[in-house]
Amino acid sequence: MQESYGTSPSGNLKEAVRGISNPAFLILMSNAEQFETHVAELEELYPGVPSIGCIGMSYQTSVTEKGVSVTAFEGVEAVTDVLEQASIMPVKYISRVEKALQKINASSENTVCIDFCTGNDAAVLTTMYSILEKKKISLTGGTGDGGKVSVNGTVYTDADVFAFVKNNGGKVRVYKENIYYPNPQYRFIASKTDRSKYTVGELNGKPARQAYQDTLGIREQDIVNQTFKNPLGKKNGKDICIISIKEVAGNGLCCYRQVNDSDVLYLLETNDYPSIVEETVRQIKGDFGRISGIFSINCIFRYLFFSQERYMDQYLKTMGTLGMHAGLVGFGEHYNSQFVNQTMSCVVFE
Repeated sequence: MQESYGTSPSGNLKEAVRGISNPAFLILMSNAEQFETHVAELEELYPGVPSIGCIGMSYQTSVTEKGVSVTAFEGVEAVTDVLEQASIMPVKYISRVEKALQKINASSENTVCIDFCTGNDAAVLTTMYSILEKKKISLTGGTGDGGKVSVNGTVYTDADVFAFVKNNGGKVRVYKENIYYPNPQYRFIASKTDRSKYTVGELNGKPARQAYQDTLGIREQDIVNQTFKNPLGKKNGKDICIISIKEVAGNGLCCYRQVNDSDVLYLLETNDYPSIVEETVRQIKGDFGRISGIFSINCIFRYLFFSQERYMDQYLKTMGTLGMHAGLVGFGEHYNSQFVNQTMSCVVFE
């Protein structure tokens, strides 16, 4: 397997794909203004090559905030398709997942699912994983910007595009990375929630906005930026489900994940993130004798936090010690059946 990456900050797709000659699978990451044009152009340049795409920033050794980028894979087989009506009834299209799996003759050792979604991620992943779990197929992916995704030259709204990618040269494995830990001193019971709007009305019987402000001693206008360092979280066994705060909603908080009445939430604290990243690298190196490529999805809030801390360049350098590493800055991350916030999810190819 061979992975390559090309980018053009000016949005020139032909410049971005200059070094890509014989791909078996393509991932497009573009800007909102040129997305549809880039989708059509990529299909013209590589007719019949399976591809998925979304709107979003990308990275390899540096971040492309605008423009266009393409990650290409050789030495793989890929089958792509789409779940439509993601916000209403993605399960209606579940047979497409089954057919794609059958077509590629997927194996848990050498096949991964990579997907890009426009929203309603939790329901989409429940649908996807009802099939993937039976075959023990791993999944990584995320939410793009702008409510649009693409597959094989066609743009969709309200959809999840997916690719089953089989590594002909070895195994694949997915990972996720969390840089936060729950502070046991700050435990909240959520109430007056609205699942459809992802809002939390109260924490421990107080207006959620005020409870969050008082706990951290911050101003209301600082809440959205503070979530980079102190998101909320819910324990899930030994795991922690990160809940990013999107905005203030009256006296409540609007989040990027659903919260239910009586959920127990914790204030999360930032851990020693450089050491955590280095531990992720050590773990991957320990699992693989050789690495052909890595594709990752980093949350936009991780990107903003790392940028504020002047760590983003070092982060990419550290991940680059593994070999070829490229990825997407997403608005929500997928790891197997989990929809997560403020997290990194990735797939590693042997």
